[in-house]
Amino acid sequence: MVRSLYRLAIAGFLAWGLWPASILANPAEGYPNKPVRIIIPFAPGGASDFVGRILSQKLGEQLNQQVIIDNKSGAAGNIGMEAAARSAPDGYTLYLGNIGTLAINPAIFPNLSVKPLQDFAPITLIADVPSALVVNTDWGPRSLTEALTKLKASPSKFNFATPGSGSLNRLEMEILMRSAGVNMVHVPYKGGGGPAAMGLVGGETQLMFNTMPSVKNFVTSGRMHALAVTSAQRVQALPDVPTMAELGYPELITGSWQGMLVPAKTPKDIIQRLHRVLNAVLDMPEVRERLAAGGVFPAQSKSPEEFGQFLAAETQKWGKVARDARATAD
Repeated sequence: MVRSLYRLAIAGFLAWGLWPASILANPAEGYPNKPVRIIIPFAPGGASDFVGRILSQKLGEQLNQQVIIDNKSGAAGNIGMEAAARSAPDGYTLYLGNIGTLAINPAIFPNLSVKPLQDFAPITLIADVPSALVVNTDWGPRSLTEALTKLKASPSKFNFATPGSGSLNRLEMEILMRSAGVNMVHVPYKGGGGPAAMGLVGGETQLMFNTMPSVKNFVTSGRMHALAVTSAQRVQALPDVPTMAELGYPELITGSWQGMLVPAKTPKDIIQRLHRVLNAVLDMPEVRERLAAGGVFPAQSKSPEEFGQFLAAETQKWGKVARDARATAD
């Protein structure tokens, strides 16, 4: 009875234009009142899944709502990205995008249905994820020099894996091949931590760049061997592994940044609240320690606008890299 009268009162206020302006002007009032979903455009086990699951629990505690991870993999992350972009702009669907889906795919996939700079509203950077150059343990080489010597002796004989055609890991290998004067066959998989990693372990491919969370456990268990990492400094998770810059390849100081976005036209009050809450989560020592254990550096934006400017600059930068490398969708 009380609820019915409440609904009638709301209807009356709305009909006569008497609903308080302060309530109508603040869409974040009462948000969220149901579970929130984070779409991750890659399979479980990879870097995005690693980061998303660390964030989701603490984000849920901050919002007092359940936060659900929704893995939608395929087409180099484009399937999940499109699903997120086409979701209702109400703050209940978040998108954990990365350098590949947001900045590289637009240059590699000419018929991409999503325009990230127009179809999403940025919230904040989340993480910077370095890559590791890893090899199949049975392949032989235990250093970058040994690997390049073997590759030069047998052009186009060996395969390199990637988590997808539009991934940063694909471009990292394209840069290495061009810089070192070697050639290999590209084998794209639908995800890094699961499919690409298992392909390397099983001998379908011989080497790959892959994100640290995707390969760290394989390396520490002896199922892969790490030749180098792409961060500017060595990573806590694999302190004995040199950087590509140390080995003479400063052009391979790279990182697969990740950021949180929502569909365009999501109310600004909700975006601002999500920005505050996500940065509060990233400031938690427990979260930072768990990220570091997987080889991930936390990253934050001072404002949604700052992240938007960063995204525009990265799209221009990596679009040029992709075109210069003649990278195409396989």
